[in-house]
Amino acid sequence: MSMQHERGDGNRAASASSPLFALVAGEDSGDQLGADLIEALRARFPEARFVGVGGPRMRAGGFDTWHDISELSVMGLAEVLRHLPRLLRLRASLTKRLIALKPDVFIGIDAPDFNLGLEKKLKQTGIRTVHYVSPSIWAWRENRARKIGESADRVLCLFPMEPAIYAKFGVDARFVGHPLADRFALVPNREAARREIGLGVEAPALAVLPGSRLSEIHRLGAIFLDAARCVAERIPGLQIVVPTANARCRHAIEALLAKAGAADVTLLDGNAHRAMIAADVVLLASGTAALEAMLAKRPMVVGYRIAPFTHAVVKGLGMLKTGVYSLPNVLAGRPLVPELMQRDCTPENLANAVVKLFGDANRRDELTQEFERMHLALHTGGGAAASAARAIGQMLMPQAAERVA
Repeated sequence: MSMQHERGDGNRAASASSPLFALVAGEDSGDQLGADLIEALRARFPEARFVGVGGPRMRAGGFDTWHDISELSVMGLAEVLRHLPRLLRLRASLTKRLIALKPDVFIGIDAPDFNLGLEKKLKQTGIRTVHYVSPSIWAWRENRARKIGESADRVLCLFPMEPAIYAKFGVDARFVGHPLADRFALVPNREAARREIGLGVEAPALAVLPGSRLSEIHRLGAIFLDAARCVAERIPGLQIVVPTANARCRHAIEALLAKAGAADVTLLDGNAHRAMIAADVVLLASGTAALEAMLAKRPMVVGYRIAPFTHAVVKGLGMLKTGVYSLPNVLAGRPLVPELMQRDCTPENLANAVVKLFGDANRRDELTQEFERMHLALHTGGGAAASAARAIGQMLMPQAAERVA
């Protein structure tokens, strides 16, 4: 063993009580994950230091922000291409700075297109790397797991079926639980939620979520609102509530409602979780909202459309592995909730599926029980952040791992 290697081990041992964690988070959801993780790591390592790229929630937890999270938050192919030179310069700069700093562990939070390349460079220099939030390898080609393993020493997974996929390729992956499972009660209070958002307690209610991005509302908003109107014509006294992610989304939905001449809709600023809990049935765009509706224990109809050319390319190249799309169906391993995709995603089809759920109380009860079981499967005893912190703590020196076990 060289003197330089011994000196490196000594430095790491000396830092066991005050480890240095570097984190890079992308998007607002990554800032929340990072803030919760910092809190959980600090509970295990009170003298720990945290540096890297993050947002306001992470800063509030004592994070030393080298760059704000907004520098990574770019959406859509055109925007990514426009910002690509800057993003590549930023990643190169971070790589150089982190290699010089030699943190005890580097944690890339989501943002795989940015973080996995950074993690690979750091791992090659001997820095321990973690990727927090596995990309959806269960939906796309599983051999992506091997490439992720080339970047991350350990992958932290939000879904229980993911570690087994990584194991096929010899990648260390740990299920830590889903953060959303910590935020929903196992038995949500529907009446309280209705009072909070101003809905009648007894009348039937439909929550409509056509997407949290402006592009989704432009593509799906008119279809979903037309479907809701059709449902209202068939269910007397129906209350329709539409939560909006931000001011731009609200204005887009207001414009669609004005164009359709439909005004009998309650719009909310945020409060998507409350709206779901308050509803009898939820009509939503495929994505995280389906998982949230499952955790709210509400029957749902899922619809989605992408550009026909994009769909043809994805399907033609065999890139899509799964035959189901919404997370409740993926987790159940069977078509548990109705999915209406592409050409099937029409106002008439969506409305028929929603009305069918309203008319079948037994089916709604069955779904509620199944969703409760699935909720428990996504929840770990101490919560997702604590489980993630435990998995990261175990990567430090043996004496540190023993102390935090």
